[in-house]
Amino acid sequence: MRQTIAPGTSDSEPALEATDSRPLWHRLAAARWGNGTAATVVGYGVLALTLALGCFQIYTAVSLSLNSYLQRVLHLMFVLVLVFVTRPAGKGRWARRLPMALADGLLVLAAVTVSLYPVVDYDGIVARTGLPSTTDLVMGAVAVVLLLEACRRVIGTFMAALVTCFLVYAWIGPLLPGLLSHRGYTVQRIVSHSYLFQEGIYGLALGVAASFVFMFIFFGAVLEKTGGGNFFINMAYVLTGKYRGGPAKGAVVASAFMGSVSGSAIANTVTTGAFTIPMMKKVGYRPHEAGGVEAAASTGGQLLPPIMGAGAFVMAELIGVPYIEIVKVAIIPALMYFAVIFLFVDILARRHGIRGLPAEELPRLREVMAGGFHFLPPFFLLVTLLMAHVTPLLAGLYATTALAAVAMLRAGSRLSLKDFGEAFTLAARNTLSVSVATAAAGIVVGVVGLTGLGLKFSSMMLSWGGGYLLPTLLLIAVASLVLGMGLPVTAAYIVLIVLAGPALLDLGVPLIVAHMIVYWYSQDSNVTPPVALSGFAAAGIAGSSPMRTSVAAWKFSKGLYMIPLLMAYSPLLLNGPVTEVVLAVVTGLLGLLAFAVAIEGFWLRRTTLLERLAAVAATCLLLSPYLVADVIGAALVLAVVATQLKGPRPPESSDPTPQAASVA
Repeated sequence: MRQTIAPGTSDSEPALEATDSRPLWHRLAAARWGNGTAATVVGYGVLALTLALGCFQIYTAVSLSLNSYLQRVLHLMFVLVLVFVTRPAGKGRWARRLPMALADGLLVLAAVTVSLYPVVDYDGIVARTGLPSTTDLVMGAVAVVLLLEACRRVIGTFMAALVTCFLVYAWIGPLLPGLLSHRGYTVQRIVSHSYLFQEGIYGLALGVAASFVFMFIFFGAVLEKTGGGNFFINMAYVLTGKYRGGPAKGAVVASAFMGSVSGSAIANTVTTGAFTIPMMKKVGYRPHEAGGVEAAASTGGQLLPPIMGAGAFVMAELIGVPYIEIVKVAIIPALMYFAVIFLFVDILARRHGIRGLPAEELPRLREVMAGGFHFLPPFFLLVTLLMAHVTPLLAGLYATTALAAVAMLRAGSRLSLKDFGEAFTLAARNTLSVSVATAAAGIVVGVVGLTGLGLKFSSMMLSWGGGYLLPTLLLIAVASLVLGMGLPVTAAYIVLIVLAGPALLDLGVPLIVAHMIVYWYSQDSNVTPPVALSGFAAAGIAGSSPMRTSVAAWKFSKGLYMIPLLMAYSPLLLNGPVTEVVLAVVTGLLGLLAFAVAIEGFWLRRTTLLERLAAVAATCLLLSPYLVADVIGAALVLAVVATQLKGPRPPESSDPTPQAASVA
């Protein structure tokens, strides 16, 4: 069956109206230019731009002959033009009137000019290294201003202000006290450092977004347009729908399938949540619980291999290891994260007496496989290529080509010319936030490197943490939450690893473990109040309170906080002997089980005060790095299990519909 779900959205953009039958390029234009003739003309212009961007990305993936700096420059040019064409400067009517249209036209012209300038005069810029001309500096200043405005439109004022603060910090260094002080740099030096070559805007982070990330976003867009999303959602319900709390468990599995492809927790929440949240409510989950489960599971999609979030590709480049190495070490923690959500879902199902869906309401495995088995070979091809150490860029390109080819073999998934156009447009639209965020983060990284702020911030973290790992980890978690209130996940990870990463390394944390800890902590802004973007998106679908839904999502996603502690104190990332890895997994799962029971106050039945206190103590002991503590903690868990097995348990509802009516 052809996909009917709403397209995924970027982290800062609400879902476009799913009932609007117009092509996506016209909807994007209408959001900025209204529904008149101008919007129609601009819509075709948007289509042309997205096709040009997609073809450019495919060409550079195949040829690999273009200088990496110039490839990033041209990629960002397309992105900036699309931002100023499709994103209004504000929410008021003034942003859609003629004067602002003329201003946006000038911004488009400026974006093209500052992007083509280094392409045309690249040899001259290289020859003037260290002595930029006045034209170089003017172009650089305009480029920085354009990026800040694009950042404000796509991501929000917070990140634009943060980048501005870092630029000001580089300038006023001598006026600052203590560790923050540095010698200061001229405006000319700051501009040239940010614009010329690969130390600022066009740095490594944008390079990853302009190559690997775009290709996997394109893969997700093709999957969505061919109907592959429905196939994986139906497979999730086939696997889990008949069990206790089936729709919620199906939502967890479906979000795990789709989240890594979409590259955005918000997109995943909107895409899968349109199906899963109503089904969870139907069988008896409260609206805020249904939304919280979906938001937590969608966030986990970016942690699960083989295709993780954009930050994972950045991590591989920063560490200097093949992407498959990141995939290998990420598998166990990701599965543990989803195991925790499964446990919360099961506990809620027991508490509310929720059974699985009746067999007649579930899709049949034979029918699902018959309709979508052809979507599996491209995934197997992708995994095989990654395991063979083919670059993620080429692996993504080959997998996308294979997906489009197999889709054309079946009438139900065959793509028309309009579908191809929408796939290119969808990929370009979902790329905007990632590319703008990584380009802006590149300025931050450049300033940190220029001023030495990273070492100073690391020294501060070590000082405040007293030289101990646990308080330092807690400080990093708080910092990630604050940054996450205004930054997308990938940008938060880049900024935080540059600032706080050295502190973890100084405390003896291995390089890949330090990066993975920061990457996990950077996900928390999606589900942690007061700003929980995935939680807010899920609340809109569930019809529940945004804050209550976010609190539920925060509770269900506790693995984001607990599992990094296990990474720091145990060989959970395969960085030890097999026996120690197995022990870390087993004790970690027991600790997470105890934590969930302690939080909910329920497992097979409501816990007594003594059982709950024992679960709290077991959690602390099992998450510690000492074997004796693990043994005592495991004994406490077994004691709680034994007492829970005694006594009556709440009955399961035989008819989910009345239960849903009573709790909705």
